[in-house]
Amino acid sequence: MEHDPTARPSLNRRTLLGLGAAVGLTALLAACAPKETAQAGNSPKPVFDRAGLPTGLKGSALLPGDPGYADEIKTYNLLMAPQPGVIIAAADASDVQAGVRLAAERGAPVAVLATGHQLSAPIGPDTVLITTRAMRGVTVDAQRRVARAEAGVRWGQVVDESVKVGLAPLNGSTPIVGVVGYTLGGGLSPTMGRAYGYAADHVRSVDVVTADGRLRTVTAETDPDLFFAVRGGKSNFGVVTAIEFDLFPVKTLYGGAIMFDGADAGKVLHAYREWVKTVPDEMSSSVALMRMPDVAAVPEPLRGKFVTSVRISYIGSPKSGAKLLGPLRGAAKPIIDAVHEMPYSDFATIHADPVDAAPIYERTGLLKELTAETVDELLAAAGPTASFPITMTEIRHLGGALGRQPAQPNAVSNRDAAFTLFVASVGTPADAAAIKKAEADIIRRMQPWSTGGMYLNFMAGEDVAPEAVQRAYQPDVYQRLVAVKRKVDPTNMFRLNHNIKPA
Repeated sequence: MEHDPTARPSLNRRTLLGLGAAVGLTALLAACAPKETAQAGNSPKPVFDRAGLPTGLKGSALLPGDPGYADEIKTYNLLMAPQPGVIIAAADASDVQAGVRLAAERGAPVAVLATGHQLSAPIGPDTVLITTRAMRGVTVDAQRRVARAEAGVRWGQVVDESVKVGLAPLNGSTPIVGVVGYTLGGGLSPTMGRAYGYAADHVRSVDVVTADGRLRTVTAETDPDLFFAVRGGKSNFGVVTAIEFDLFPVKTLYGGAIMFDGADAGKVLHAYREWVKTVPDEMSSSVALMRMPDVAAVPEPLRGKFVTSVRISYIGSPKSGAKLLGPLRGAAKPIIDAVHEMPYSDFATIHADPVDAAPIYERTGLLKELTAETVDELLAAAGPTASFPITMTEIRHLGGALGRQPAQPNAVSNRDAAFTLFVASVGTPADAAAIKKAEADIIRRMQPWSTGGMYLNFMAGEDVAPEAVQRAYQPDVYQRLVAVKRKVDPTNMFRLNHNIKPA
């Protein structure tokens, strides 16, 4: 049956978001989340004292046990349990400078926390933790098609402001991800990435506090080496307090998810691997193998089922988008087809990622191709008959502008990859060993098709070893980053991350 691109979907925006929350694992949280997470009361005796804390802050300096400490260390991924010796809850760039100078005086490492989505190194009592949650300023310049976002801003804020003037950013899949961390790690947009490239490719300037306590506004003209490094090197070179970046004249998307029964996973994946060879750069997409919980929060057609979800974002017309989707819609009978024309502000309904904090175990890799053999092996490892029930395994299509060097080069590497591989499971600490083993098995079985590289923003706590971090970069890029690190952070103050060492 021909799909009518003008027909309104039977699910409204609220229902789509609710469905998305379930598909995006939120329904699992009550069952899987630990009853208690690490809080300030469990902290070791702090190594900082109140007498040595900075004064005159617009924000606050907090020691373990202080009111507000527990709120500041909250993270999206509950596997993180920061227990810093002191928190600088920054209200502006001068507070960030004070935190960095305190760390320099004490010879302490600095960690930065905005939303706490990505796991990396443990944050212990010897650490100065700078939180940027209160730095939420956003401005949009419609004439220049540019936005400026402070370090605590999340993508939902930027989208809300930019759509008012008919523009859109290269945001992530969910409105609750932080703009700065996402962009500094590359910024792979599932809405417009193939059309315009990585978010890091479109940064105009970066305000960053370096290890010497200086606040620098860094551009390609003022400091080309540091500008190159921070766009793709994440938090290795300082604490970014604000960034300025391009917006694009996109008002609507032809997007959403098509969900198929698990029994049809093979048909859908094989159709998808052929389909991606034919699509234009304006089409961004991914396909995810997902296990839905048998709980009331999940709509009846999906409840307790294994589903294959194809996520679509097309910035062309609905008519041409519907024509492009024909081969996928014909691969099998969908359980739900929610792809339709939507205002850009509804982007979150496409991936429908979870909005509640959860303990999430993640692994990732990059694939050079998706062959018939790749699909068969992936189904054996993560499909409906796999021995261990991994929550989600996603393949995301790259290429297009993501595969091209930007006008202003940066550290984002591995642009030759054709797909990302991302594996995620929600579970309690008791599940950890089994989850990690199953996820490692998927990564191992995909090795014949791996590029050997990794995408920094998808790397988690299992991928912090030096050799893993090096895989996020081309060799010449990594050496350039080491040289910049040696210049701006010779003592490796900013090391609680996917670390680039200065030697």
